[in-house]
Amino acid sequence: MEDESSTTPAKRKVPVDDFVAKSQPSDDPTPPSKRQATLDNASRTCVHEVAVPNGYAPTKDESLHGTLSDPVYKGPMAKTYPFELDPFQSVSVACLERKESVLVSAHTSAGKTAVAEYAIAMSFREKQRVIYTSPLKALSNQKYRELHQEFSDVGLMTGDVTLSPNASCLVMTTEILRGMLYRGSEVLKEVAWVIFDEIHYMKDRERGVVWEESIIFMYPAIKMVFLSATMSNATEFAEWVCKLHKQPCHVVYTDFRPTPLQHYAFPIGGSGLYLVVDENQQFKEDNFGTLQGTFKQKSGGFRGGGGRGGGRIARAGNAQGNSDIYKIVKMIMERKFQPVIIFSFSRRECEQHAMSMSKLDFNTAEEKEIVEQVFRNAVACLNEEDRNLPAIELMLPLLQRGIAVHHSGLLPIIKELVELLFQEGLVKALFATETPKQWSSQLLRSGMVIVIVTWDLANTSRQVQRVCEIPLESVMSGRAGRRGKDERGICIIMIDEQMEMDSLKDMVLGKPAPLVSTFRLSYYTILNLMSRAEGQFTAEHVIKNSFHQFQYEKALPDMGQKVAKLEKEAALLDSSGEAELSEYHKLGLEIGQLESKVMSEITKPERVLYFLLPGRLVKVRDGGTDWGWGVVVNVVKKPAAPPGTLPTALASSRSSGYIVDTLLHCTPGSSESGSRPKPCPPRPGEKGEMHVVPVPLPLLCAISSIRVAIPSDLRPPEARQSILLAVQEIEIRFPQGLPKLNPVKDMGIEDPEFVELVNKIEELEKKRIAHPLHKSGQSEQQFKWFQRKAEVNHQIQQIKSKMKESQLQKFRDELKNRSRVLKKLGHIDSDGVVQLKGRAACLIDTGDELLVTELMFNGTFNDLDHHQIAALASCFIPGDKSNEQIHLRGELAKPLQQLQENARRIAEIQRECKLEIQIDEYVESTVRPYLMDVIYCWSKGATFAEVIAMTDIFEGSIIRHARRLDEFLNQVI
Repeated sequence: MEDESSTTPAKRKVPVDDFVAKSQPSDDPTPPSKRQATLDNASRTCVHEVAVPNGYAPTKDESLHGTLSDPVYKGPMAKTYPFELDPFQSVSVACLERKESVLVSAHTSAGKTAVAEYAIAMSFREKQRVIYTSPLKALSNQKYRELHQEFSDVGLMTGDVTLSPNASCLVMTTEILRGMLYRGSEVLKEVAWVIFDEIHYMKDRERGVVWEESIIFMYPAIKMVFLSATMSNATEFAEWVCKLHKQPCHVVYTDFRPTPLQHYAFPIGGSGLYLVVDENQQFKEDNFGTLQGTFKQKSGGFRGGGGRGGGRIARAGNAQGNSDIYKIVKMIMERKFQPVIIFSFSRRECEQHAMSMSKLDFNTAEEKEIVEQVFRNAVACLNEEDRNLPAIELMLPLLQRGIAVHHSGLLPIIKELVELLFQEGLVKALFATETPKQWSSQLLRSGMVIVIVTWDLANTSRQVQRVCEIPLESVMSGRAGRRGKDERGICIIMIDEQMEMDSLKDMVLGKPAPLVSTFRLSYYTILNLMSRAEGQFTAEHVIKNSFHQFQYEKALPDMGQKVAKLEKEAALLDSSGEAELSEYHKLGLEIGQLESKVMSEITKPERVLYFLLPGRLVKVRDGGTDWGWGVVVNVVKKPAAPPGTLPTALASSRSSGYIVDTLLHCTPGSSESGSRPKPCPPRPGEKGEMHVVPVPLPLLCAISSIRVAIPSDLRPPEARQSILLAVQEIEIRFPQGLPKLNPVKDMGIEDPEFVELVNKIEELEKKRIAHPLHKSGQSEQQFKWFQRKAEVNHQIQQIKSKMKESQLQKFRDELKNRSRVLKKLGHIDSDGVVQLKGRAACLIDTGDELLVTELMFNGTFNDLDHHQIAALASCFIPGDKSNEQIHLRGELAKPLQQLQENARRIAEIQRECKLEIQIDEYVESTVRPYLMDVIYCWSKGATFAEVIAMTDIFEGSIIRHARRLDEFLNQVI
């Protein structure tokens, strides 16, 4: 790291029982060093690095603590363990005893909690206070119970609950810690250590900024312990902490698994298991080839339509999919490999698969009796009427047979019951959407031997499975195998269509993702910083010290190297005849730039949707990828696409607006192989296939005036191929290019500036057609190298521009614009002093703080009774989206309209203040009326059975929503 710390790693292997490295001068501001501890021929390894600020002089006794590059602790331990510590745990403890911050990055189940417990024990020994933060309230509650059993002097602060706030060890959510840092809480002056569990939550788009701000605001005297899943840029994170707080930050990284994993693939509709990755993480290509040969052309699999809570439901008649799950679970149980977790990415699918196990029974009569007794005791805490809810009654027969479901939509009492029974070994087959962190320790104590992941590539064109973007290794398969009990863990991946070898490799052996900053400026942050009395931290300070800015500055040297390489290439390109070529190329560039402006206006939904009828020819371009002319099949309104749901070539331009399903020319076999479609611009005589590809509206670069007839059924390949032949024939007929819709004459756009733009394009087109090079084929090769030279020069300019363009300045401009918004809305005065309205917004961190305070101060709530207020406030709580049409009663329709009008006004003010914001998107994302009726009726005394019948949203999601609503209303009060 430049100036503040150095980052060149040096690697060394030493025996595990000999951590003492060659000593280095104590005053040497050495680059971070890296050392690897090995045991049993490299079967167990850990890597240690340390980022050190320039001029840092260690004061520790080397005979007791080792050196910065090789920490080793030989003194009395603050806590002893009933087992021998793994190398990464020993190194982490040595770093803690040096009173230096440390990031521990390791797989799930590796034992990171032991390091956190040692930091707490060390604080108790030194009579100091310690804070343990976690991302979730449920995880905080779990950690409180665990740590209270271990240390007793432990308190809890989650916003909902506060227990023993004066305890030596405080467990809290990261939001609570950030609030304490904002307020300058006296408690923090007594704290020596802060433990950040799940630090990789910094990647979270919505909440990641909370972690970033907490680390920036942290008092310099406080040391930090970061616990994380494996990530590829742990050193970069440590360098940032080192630069920020001018203190060393160690990284202890291990990818060692106590129980090695084997990955098998199971072809749906086929038979047998195929080992694709062995316990040494070697990919078996021969087995993969055999697996591919087992697939036959078939329909069915796990396809299905939309279901409750937005999930896909396996079709009731789909015996094939259910029989495969049934067959493999039965096989596992016969071989006594239980317990097993079956992962599915739809909550409804989990329930469907569990219900399909009706013929299987894994529990003895005695176990059934215990399950029933535990179940009756658990539901006894509910009202009599609630005990008869379908979600509760249907669960007992499943649980008695040793089968259970676990997902976020379950009632809390049922989730807790399932976790308890699984921990006690009374649930043998668990169908889940994920393994929640808050009960992973329970799972590991009971152990899992096999994890099945259902893999679905047989989706419609708009539903390509997102899972391939997440390495399976780090997400789910880590739950397989019991430490000390099993020689290996087994993960079975169910695949229902052929897939590329690289896709499977990435899924199973994919490298851990890097930690990337999601830093953003929120009004909540700006107002809280402005209202701080001492003025120690400002928004400018936060921006300059963000991980986002640090990552940007670190990338600059790489940009410089790229520029040098491109300049060298540009110098080698010949320049003869450049003037004429330059003139012609310039005309093309000008036309392209103007057409881009025209298309950005034309493709506005209110203008273009009328013309995007089935059969319309449209040209698609995504960055540098030209997909050529395609044919419109359908247009759908779609929310923001999650990563991986668009073909790779279209992934860079996700849109939250409209998706145009377009027949495009793709490489042969791209659909059948399970891979995503690849661009293959159609040319006369060229082979290829037409496939329906989801195209975000902004990727249309031209709309033709031509329409072709399309068959009613596009499933047969020959039907799609006939469209390809028609498009190719049209292109032959129009060698100068297909006629395009005239935006003025055909689309009726009469804005004077726009008309002038269209006229200018027509003039330039005439000039280009009249140019000698346009019809000449002699200069084609010459023109190609000129185009390459122009591209190289353009890339050079872009990179140089990016190097000059400071991210800092971008955030400064945004800060200025957001401050203008706050002034217009009356949160701050012209001198930047926070007013009463702004002080209220400082306390609202659930929902949109601007919109909430606007309703409070403009009197909207004053005209409503408390039932209406609860219903209206429910619109601010993020949660599941209903698939049903919303029909509100009269007493709620008007308040909702007022809320939407206020949201629209705030969005318009933000646009006036030069913030990039889509008004409709802002209103849709801040106003969520899906549970207004439910909350209104519940507030008025309706039973839970009555309210769950009013919506398709899961029962557990309603409970979670209501709890967050309660917290939000307390903030408003």
